[in-house]
Amino acid sequence: MASLRLIVGLGNPGPEYEKTRHNAGFWFVDALARDSGCRLLRDARHGAETGKTEVDGTTVWLAKPTVFMNRSGLPVVQLAAYFKIAPEEVLVAHDDLDLSPGTARLKFDGGHGGQNGLRDIIAQFGHGRFHRLRLGIGHPGHRDEVTSWVLGRPGKLDETSIRHAVDDAVAIAPLAVAGRFEAAMQRLHTPNDPSQHGN
Repeated sequence: MASLRLIVGLGNPGPEYEKTRHNAGFWFVDALARDSGCRLLRDARHGAETGKTEVDGTTVWLAKPTVFMNRSGLPVVQLAAYFKIAPEEVLVAHDDLDLSPGTARLKFDGGHGGQNGLRDIIAQFGHGRFHRLRLGIGHPGHRDEVTSWVLGRPGKLDETSIRHAVDDAVAIAPLAVAGRFEAAMQRLHTPNDPSQHGN
């Protein structure tokens, strides 16, 4: 499996969305940027904040689209084309309703599962053959409540759990970047303390 050359976090731009569940992908890229000493700068040409960094000796581009979530596809595809990066060398970090807070999972290929950022990226690429980092945010229990849930702020316990999952994902980033996805998944998917997550 190819190594990673572009890591994208999904979210909505603007301070009013900064701490919402939908921005968990941004939280991951921000944490990875901090961990690797990378500064993200506005790249108006590609509709994203971008930065070049090194993860365990491998050069990687980090990006956060500066468009709204459901328009994430074009910046991702443009960045990949500009830097001559294949879709298989891209990792997209996003919030996931189907996983509980505190859970992070790696996945390659597949559908969008109702996640609008993924939906647009798949539409722009024409396929889903890229890597995903799924960051659990839990589900409100009814689909009519999903929009207000993802655009709302998690409670203190849930936020702590989500940020722990982000830290776990940052810890396995060198394995993923090197293309050692099975080892990365094994480490990431091994359950930690099965503590109860509140809201």
